[in-house]
Amino acid sequence: MTRDDPESGDSERTPVRVLLPLPLAGAFDYLADADALPPPGSFVRVPLGNRAAIGVVWDDGLEPEAVAKIYKLKVIHAVLGATVLPEASRRFVDWVAHYTMSAPGAVLRMAMSVPDALEPPPVAWGLQLAADAPNPIVAEPGQPKLTPARRQVLELMADDAPRAAAEIARRAGVGASVVKSMAELRWLVPAMLTSAPTAQPEGAWPGPVLSPAQNAAATELIASLAGGFRATLLDGVTGAGKTEVYFEAIAAALRAGKQVLVLLPEIAMSAQFLARFTTRFGAAPASWHSELNQGARTRTWRDVASGAARVVVGARSALFLPYRDLGLIVVDEEHEQAFKQEDGVVYHARDMAVVRAHLGRIAIVLVSATPSLETVVNVSRGRYGSVHLPDRHAGASVPRIELIDLRREPPPPRAWLSRRLREAVQKTLAAGEQAMLFLNRRGYAPLTVCRACGHQLQCPNCTAWLVEHRLAGRLQCHHCGFTGKLPKTCSACGAEDRFAPCGPGVERVAEEARALFPDSRIEVMTSDTIGGPAAASAFVARMEAGEIDLLIGTQIVAKGHHFPGLTLVGVVDGDIGLSGGDLRAGERTYQLLHQVAGRAGRAERPGRVLLQTHAPDHPAMQALAAGDRDGFLAGEIETRERLLLPPFGRLAAVIVSGPDSDEIDRLCRALALRAPQAGGVETLGPAPAPLAILRRRHRRRFLLRAGRDAPLQDVIGDWLAGVKVSSRVRIQIDIDPYSFL
Repeated sequence: MTRDDPESGDSERTPVRVLLPLPLAGAFDYLADADALPPPGSFVRVPLGNRAAIGVVWDDGLEPEAVAKIYKLKVIHAVLGATVLPEASRRFVDWVAHYTMSAPGAVLRMAMSVPDALEPPPVAWGLQLAADAPNPIVAEPGQPKLTPARRQVLELMADDAPRAAAEIARRAGVGASVVKSMAELRWLVPAMLTSAPTAQPEGAWPGPVLSPAQNAAATELIASLAGGFRATLLDGVTGAGKTEVYFEAIAAALRAGKQVLVLLPEIAMSAQFLARFTTRFGAAPASWHSELNQGARTRTWRDVASGAARVVVGARSALFLPYRDLGLIVVDEEHEQAFKQEDGVVYHARDMAVVRAHLGRIAIVLVSATPSLETVVNVSRGRYGSVHLPDRHAGASVPRIELIDLRREPPPPRAWLSRRLREAVQKTLAAGEQAMLFLNRRGYAPLTVCRACGHQLQCPNCTAWLVEHRLAGRLQCHHCGFTGKLPKTCSACGAEDRFAPCGPGVERVAEEARALFPDSRIEVMTSDTIGGPAAASAFVARMEAGEIDLLIGTQIVAKGHHFPGLTLVGVVDGDIGLSGGDLRAGERTYQLLHQVAGRAGRAERPGRVLLQTHAPDHPAMQALAAGDRDGFLAGEIETRERLLLPPFGRLAAVIVSGPDSDEIDRLCRALALRAPQAGGVETLGPAPAPLAILRRRHRRRFLLRAGRDAPLQDVIGDWLAGVKVSSRVRIQIDIDPYSFL
């Protein structure tokens, strides 16, 4: 329902604050009728300059000048329907905005990502049997001819349910002209169509029989639902059945009438997950991710706001949906870097999910076989609870990991698979089992070089090499998306046909594998070959059905998939993530390789993992080979604590970018003169970012380091407020950075 608010009238008006989904300083003051004041959270249409905008009535008090200058305020045009943004969502928007140092309106925009959902849904019309329609069995004198086709329509419509004309014709097995003629005779009359409610997951739906360890873990998670906010780590080896355990907590939340949110780090992970969920709960959950069309996003947003959607499974942005009665959040693979959003509002969805649970006084479950160091430390300090599953389900054994030292066992020239790995793959395929080769590098080759002069093909927009994607016949920048064809002539020396690929990507490994195993069915799985959840689901189904012998993929194959026939995993290059000066490089490498290793031997047959590396003595490699996760984490914790690095200290990155390098250098010098160095805050930089040019914008970085209790947001705010910034320059603030590019 919409209430129009004229610009003039006799009723008294009261100022209210309205937050708009725009990157502006804060909420604006408007006037509303005092006798019909929209409550906080109401969606309203308001004038903004020479246009109208939709915002939310906020509840953070009025500006002191608002009442004094009431005669200058504009009037709210309309209140949009009965939907409101819940209080917990509004508090969450404010919290995220303050913590990430973002404009509140920019955060609100994520919660209002589907403006169409605020408008009344379109009314669809169909046809219904008229009250005086003829009897389909006995024809009455004087009525129009009752043909067999018309009889079929009358019999179909005898249940008085309205249907679309096309549906009537299809189900009655008649032509469209028959339905049209019956409408003209007024035997069928117009009727409003109502969509049938979507089937929802049921908490009482029977689940599988759990092992004693799984049942004990599920009981503890269910108990956590009753006491307000509580964070619990569900920690278990790959294949331990963690998903079935937290499904029990979801079932308990559903029985209590609560909504549930499950966050997944990758869209492609949802394929197998959704099938398992539907089997467990009798209906599919609502999905939320970037691949949904506008109609699906609109329906999901409305259903979440009304409470009709009982379970939402989605990517990180699902956290900002307007849940009417959220009772449980699950963050699966909580250690994943994909939960960090690097553009726009920069936030980590795992950390913000904990905040959302705290604000809503509800339970949250963090799930991982390789939990993040931050979560491990929070468990050790008693801030989070912990539930552990030490063994694989149904007696399956954890695969053994063998290191292949490439310094001593190098592959043949112009090849990437060592002799031992080749023999293991051959033996596995000969036994009728499946194998997987893992390389976390898309495309054919990460670098293309002119053999005549050494010129390297670089992106024209970024300081990054162009990656050859031979299957697609293009070169591509993985940072800005630039694509182009491989040039015939070198721009540096003029030599023709002298470009050569350097290093392997998954396509090049697949080329080698096809030459080695010509009779095997080999396929590549990357984000380039999987176009969304539907494609991922079809691919996974083929793998499960044994239609693929050798799977070659990037990190997309490492996360959450269950392939019963897969017994061998070969890691082509385990060292890729160890370089670059990232403080989490060792931790991430361990997590990724542990995850990919966990794909092997998940059923009756034991698994084996061969890990090729040039750094077998690295702590991450030694821990993987020894199966000593806790020892590795203890070493990482000791190093981080000694250096006051997260989670024992705080970091914040300030990235200055613009089209003119001289301009941003001048600004950086001005910032450096004012850089905070007191109160336990240390400022490093400015320095060119590793990606010094990105999308044709020059980039410089400052890094602030401080103790856990330092008010970094206040320090940064005071620092940046004293320097004038051109409209051409952008300053991005990243609290708790995960990327150092």
